[in-house]
Amino acid sequence: MTTVATVEPTTNFQNLRSPEFFISRELSWLEFNRRVLHEALDDRTPLLERLKFLGIFSSNLDEFFMVRVAGIKQQIAAQVSKRTPDGRAPEEHLEAISQTLRPMVIQQHEFFGQTLRSQLNRHGICLLDYTDLKAKPQDYLKTYFEEQIFPVLTPLAVDPGHPFPYISNLSLNLAVVVRDHQTKEEHFARVKVPKVLPRFVALPSSLFDDRENCHWIGVPLEQVIAHNLHFLFPGMDIQAHYPFRVTRNADLAVEEDEADDLMQAIEQELRRRRLGGSAVRIEIHAQTPPPVRAMLVEELGLTEADVYDVEGLLCLGDLMTFLSLPLPDLKDPVWSPVIPAALDILSRNHDDEEENAEDMFTLLRRQDQLIHHPYHSFSGTVQCFITHAAHDPNVLAIKMTLYRTSGDSPIVNALISAAENGKQVVVLVELKARFDEENNINWARKLENSGVHVVYGLVGLKTHTKVTLVVRREGGQIRRYCHIGTGNYNPKTARLYTDLGLLSSSEDLGADLSDLFNYLTGYSRQSSYRKLLIAPVNLRQRMIDLIRGEMEQASQGKPAHIIAKMNSLVDSTIIVALYEASQAGVKIDLIIRGICCLRPGLEGISDNIRVISIIGRFLEHSRIFFFQNGGPETMLLGSADWMPRNLDRRIEAVVPVEDEQIRTELKNILETSLADNRYAWDMQPDGSYIQRRPGRGQRQRSSHAIFMERALKSAE
Repeated sequence: MTTVATVEPTTNFQNLRSPEFFISRELSWLEFNRRVLHEALDDRTPLLERLKFLGIFSSNLDEFFMVRVAGIKQQIAAQVSKRTPDGRAPEEHLEAISQTLRPMVIQQHEFFGQTLRSQLNRHGICLLDYTDLKAKPQDYLKTYFEEQIFPVLTPLAVDPGHPFPYISNLSLNLAVVVRDHQTKEEHFARVKVPKVLPRFVALPSSLFDDRENCHWIGVPLEQVIAHNLHFLFPGMDIQAHYPFRVTRNADLAVEEDEADDLMQAIEQELRRRRLGGSAVRIEIHAQTPPPVRAMLVEELGLTEADVYDVEGLLCLGDLMTFLSLPLPDLKDPVWSPVIPAALDILSRNHDDEEENAEDMFTLLRRQDQLIHHPYHSFSGTVQCFITHAAHDPNVLAIKMTLYRTSGDSPIVNALISAAENGKQVVVLVELKARFDEENNINWARKLENSGVHVVYGLVGLKTHTKVTLVVRREGGQIRRYCHIGTGNYNPKTARLYTDLGLLSSSEDLGADLSDLFNYLTGYSRQSSYRKLLIAPVNLRQRMIDLIRGEMEQASQGKPAHIIAKMNSLVDSTIIVALYEASQAGVKIDLIIRGICCLRPGLEGISDNIRVISIIGRFLEHSRIFFFQNGGPETMLLGSADWMPRNLDRRIEAVVPVEDEQIRTELKNILETSLADNRYAWDMQPDGSYIQRRPGRGQRQRSSHAIFMERALKSAE
C-alpha cells in the first residue's frame, strides 16, 4: 500500500488542534438528522413528502445505532480511552448522544401523533387505531387475522422451560403478559410482528358510513395482532401487551489479511448480521410497566440508558409505504430528468446502435461533457455511454468500478453483453460497500459467470471511486474514453441524489485510469498520475497544497477564495489547514450536507469561513472543489469527502476540470448553492444551524428548482 504523504505542521498547528476548535462527529451527524426532521415539520413540504422525511429520519437513526453507537459501545467494552479531536472519551460521547437525541425522538413522535396524522386524515389518508373502529371493521379484521395473519405468527413463551427468545435486529415485537386460568400465574410471551406482511392493514371504505371518499383507510398490523391475541393463547387471560423494537450492532468485521476468500468471508459475516450482533438500543412503548421493561433490558444485555420511550407508533420508517399512493397533489411535482441537447441530438438522429456509438465518441473527441444528476437523465447519458460501448464493434475493452448499483442494474447487463460480444471487460466490485454487500456478491457471481473479469480491490482499502474506462480502436490507433463521477452507477439513486459526472476523451485521463486499474487489479506501486488525484496516493497532499496555495496568494495581497462542496468534513488535518487559511485572509465557503467538525466564525480562527448545509428534495451528494489560485482557477470534482477514511483508507479519484465551459457550469452550481434561501442552513460556531428564509421583498431561491429550470433549457 502506498504511504500517505504527511503535512508539515505550521507554527499554529498545535494550538489549532485544541478540542475547543472541533465539533463531535457524532453530534454533528445528529444535527444533520435534525435538519432532515425539520423538512417533515416544515409546512412548506408537501404532505406525503413530510411522511417521507419522518421515515428517512427514523431509518437514518437505525443505521446510526447499528454502526456508530455500536462502535462506541465496542470501544467502551474494550476499555479504549482515546479521545476524539473534540476532546470526548467514548463514554462521554454516549452521554452526549443520549442528551441530544431524546428530545428529537420525542418531537418526531409528538409531531406525527398530534399533527401529521390528523392532516393525513383530512386529506383522505385515514390511519386509524383499532380501538376507534366500530363493530363492522373490527369483525372484518378478526376474519382477516384468522385467515391471513394467524398462520404466520409464532408465540414464544418465556419460562424455565423456554429461554428468552432471540430478538432479531430491527424487528417489531409485542411483549405479552398472560394469566393462566387454572394456576392464576402470570407469564410473559413474545410475539414478533412479521415483516412478510404489510405493516398497515387496509380496510374497505364500504365498512364505514362516513369515509366513502377516503383514498386509504387502515390500521397498524401490530394493533390487529394485539387485539386478537386470544387466538394465540387460548385458555389464558390477556393481561397486557406492549410493542417494542430492538436495534443491534450490524457492522461487518472482516479480517481481510486472514481471509483466503474475501467473498466467502463476507458471506459468513452477512449471516451473522442477519442474526445481529449485541443489542444497542430498545425502543419501547412509554406505558410499559417497570417489571416488563426491566426484564427486556436485562435479557437483551442493555442498560436503562439504552431505552428510548415512544408515545404512539414505533418504527416510523414504515411510513414511507404511503408514498406509493397515487396522490400527486400531496407530493413534489414529478421531475423527469432530461438529456442535454448535445447528447439528445445523437439519440434522435440515429437509430442504429453502432452508428450512435460512433457519434457518441465523435462528440467526446470534440468536447468533454458534464452530466448533472438528477437533472440530467442517467439512462440517456452515463448508461447510454456504457451500453453503446458494449455494442460498438470497435470497442476492445471496458473497465469499471462498482460500489453500489440497483437490483435490476442495466449497467451490469450492459457489461455482461460486452463480455458476450467478445470484449475484455474488467469490473472491480466493492464487496465491503456497507449494507450492499449481499447485492454486490450476487452481481459479482453473475458477472463472473458471464466471462467478466471480476476483482474485489485491495486489502485494507475500500474502492469508493466511480470511474469507467473504454478502450477503442480508431483507424489503427487506440483511443481511450472515460467517465469519472461523484455518484454510484445506480439508475435509481441517480433520480434522488445530486451527482456529477465528466465524460471525456482526454489522453492524460485515459492513461491515468489505465494506471489506476492496473493498481487495482494487479501488482503496482503507482505513485504519480498525470492529472488525477488518487487516494491514498496523492489526494491528501494535493488538497493541502491547494489550500496552502490560496494562503500564499492572500499573503501577497491577492484575491484568495476556496469553495468546497461535499457530504462531510471530518479530517482534522484538513480542518487545521482551513483554519490557517482563514487566518491568512482566505475567503472560504463550504457547502457540506452532513457532518462538519469545523467551527466557522470563530474570532481569530475561522472568521473567514462560512458553512452551509442544503437539505431538500434531492440528497446532495456531489463533490466539487474550487481554488481561485491567482488565475487560472482550479476546479475539481470526484468521489472523495474530506474525511480520514476517504483520504487514507479508500481508493478515490478526483479529476481536475480543464474545459472552460464546464468550469463555468461548475462555478454556477457552487454559486447557486451558496445563494439558496429555501433549503440552505447556516452553520453557527457552536455546531447548530439556522435555516435561511427569504427576507421581505426577496424571492425564494431554491437551488433544486433552479437546476431543474436550467436542465430543461439545456435540453432545448
